[in-house]
Amino acid sequence: MSDTTPLPTSSMRYAASDSSGPAAGHATGSAHSARYSASLGARRYVFSDLKTVMAKATPFRSGDALAGLAAQTEEERMVARRVLADVPLQRFLDEALIPYEDDEITRLIIDTHDRAAFAPIAHLSVGEFRNWLLSEAADSAMLARVAAGITPEMAAAVSKLMRNQDLILAAQKCRVVTRFRNTIGLPGRLSVRLQPNHPTDDPKGIAASMLDGLLYGCGDAVIGINPASDSPAAIVTLLTMIDEFRQRYEVPTQSCVLTHVTNTIEAIERQAPVDLVFQSIAGTQRANAGFGIDLALLHEAHEAALSMRRGTIGDNVMYFETGQGSALSANAHHGVDQQTCEARAYAVARVFRPLLVNTVVGFIGPEYLYNGKQIIRAGLEDHFCGKLLGVPMGCDICYTNHADADQDDMDNLLTLLAVAGVNFIMGVPGADDIMLNYQSTSFHDALYVRRALKLGRAPEFETWLEKMGVTTPSGALEALPSEHRLLPATRALLERT
Repeated sequence: MSDTTPLPTSSMRYAASDSSGPAAGHATGSAHSARYSASLGARRYVFSDLKTVMAKATPFRSGDALAGLAAQTEEERMVARRVLADVPLQRFLDEALIPYEDDEITRLIIDTHDRAAFAPIAHLSVGEFRNWLLSEAADSAMLARVAAGITPEMAAAVSKLMRNQDLILAAQKCRVVTRFRNTIGLPGRLSVRLQPNHPTDDPKGIAASMLDGLLYGCGDAVIGINPASDSPAAIVTLLTMIDEFRQRYEVPTQSCVLTHVTNTIEAIERQAPVDLVFQSIAGTQRANAGFGIDLALLHEAHEAALSMRRGTIGDNVMYFETGQGSALSANAHHGVDQQTCEARAYAVARVFRPLLVNTVVGFIGPEYLYNGKQIIRAGLEDHFCGKLLGVPMGCDICYTNHADADQDDMDNLLTLLAVAGVNFIMGVPGADDIMLNYQSTSFHDALYVRRALKLGRAPEFETWLEKMGVTTPSGALEALPSEHRLLPATRALLERT
């Protein structure tokens, strides 16, 4: 089947019954749930509710198997996909996978749903939605218009019917542009988060990695440090160090220390130079409680960051990270498959208009994404679902050392995501994060994919690199003399720290 071949209608006998009658008011996912069934020859398959259909239709991954949600056979998986293809998109508004009264993320999804944006696709089934997404009618402008009408469950559902090439083609048409001190997400460009982590938060080690990344042309997404300590004093020290360097050389980028949101709020109260507020988020209220957050706390942090007024060309001030398996690992999934839980996290993200969102796709380990094949598929799904919902998606293309994956798998995912139009990736010295102990992508990997696909950096950052003599007008790296002015600046920074 080619990337634009319409999905055929089911040849099986299909039925969805609802013994409670039509749903009224808010979708609850309980009183108004339906039973879905299909026959294949002499065999009849019955799925108790919509979340079961979704879980059984998901491409195999270790996390769903661990949770007892996965299809038992490939035949059951294909039957579930056929059933799912016939489900109307409207059904996801009538039958919540997690009850409205039990979960604030469900309430957020339902209460913020834009009926006017949904109208152009409201008549479609999931299978018809897939065909429409791959058609010429669904161009970038149209996808931007309908984004607010698409729920995470709709996005997750259609992704389960798509091949990898479908996920790439459809995501490539979705453009989400954000701004703070530079512009991220423009067509033909790829940004990089410079990730200069250090296992003891040693400012000298961090400064050396930061310089290394800048000289490779990385850092336009953000200079973002995962701190080893949650000490408020240490966090303020790191923020101040980056900001002094940024201001001295007028670097058009933003900084972030990826600590808990409450620590960042405290840093803002201390008048520390906070550009972006970071937080890990998940797709259920219970999973977010495990992170020590709720929507009210995120709203407080968002308002605090806006009050700093540090952006020069925009006010996208939030940075979120997600990852398939977080809700399952916290036993907070409500029987919903891990990819659908992940898509629900993007509903949390989009309400805060973030500058950056990325899925840390292989970080949680092989219990949830066992090997390179599963990690690659998950990365493409997450990017597609996020972009379809209007979220500025990046990806930490990564794996842990006990997963059945290697750097060749990461090269493949990096290339596929770059073709799909991913907003940003990670830049880690040597691709080996010595603080978090996992494998990601390096400064050299960013050079590779930019050269291979002729991708530029954020335009403001690209102009600065050329002005500083780091790159040529074409964006290629210059051979830097030993007296390059960024080098003594960094030496002075090291001496002060």
